Amino acid sequence: MILRQAPELKTIHWFNTDAPLTLESLRGRVVVIEAFQMLCPGCVSHGLPQAKRVAETFAPDDVCVLGLHTVFEHHAAQGTVEALAAFLHEYRITFPVAIDAPTGHGGPPRTMTAYDMQGTPTLLLLDREGRIRKQYFGREQDIVFGAEIMALVCERRISDSRTVQTNEDQCNDSGCAIRGPDDIDAEQEF
Repeated sequence: MILRQAPELKTIHWFNTDAPLTLESLRGRVVVIEAFQMLCPGCVSHGLPQAKRVAETFAPDDVCVLGLHTVFEHHAAQGTVEALAAFLHEYRITFPVAIDAPTGHGGPPRTMTAYDMQGTPTLLLLDREGRIRKQYFGREQDIVFGAEIMALVCERRISDSRTVQTNEDQCNDSGCAIRGPDDIDAEQEF
């Protein structure tokens, strides 16, 4: 499978961060993006609560959760910075949230278009290299999504463990470290 590099977010305003974020600046971490609209029932009842749980569960050094308010309908009701600020406050959304940049001709916003999203809620899961590993429209089960996130978090841990050289390097008077997967596979061939 060929992985596609995630297009940079096209935003006009950020909340819950001191400076605008870029995907480039988040390299080295797994990135979860919850694309939502504040008047979308699925976003309010499922997507945003799930994003909050992810942000509360995973270490911020490993996983960064972002919200993307991507308005493609009911612009007058939900298209203002003030309305979104009040919404984020009332729903206690504390992870960084950006407003997707409009196209200027009434179509879907720019980031939504760049990712070819079908609607909201949409989950995006990016690996540590900034590649799209999952894009899901609708409701995803917590256990499935959590396992997918953890698999990406562990990718670096597995590759880091492969750098262990020999058993002698892993043992000392304090104990013995777990060996890398290559060492374990070699022992299992009886």
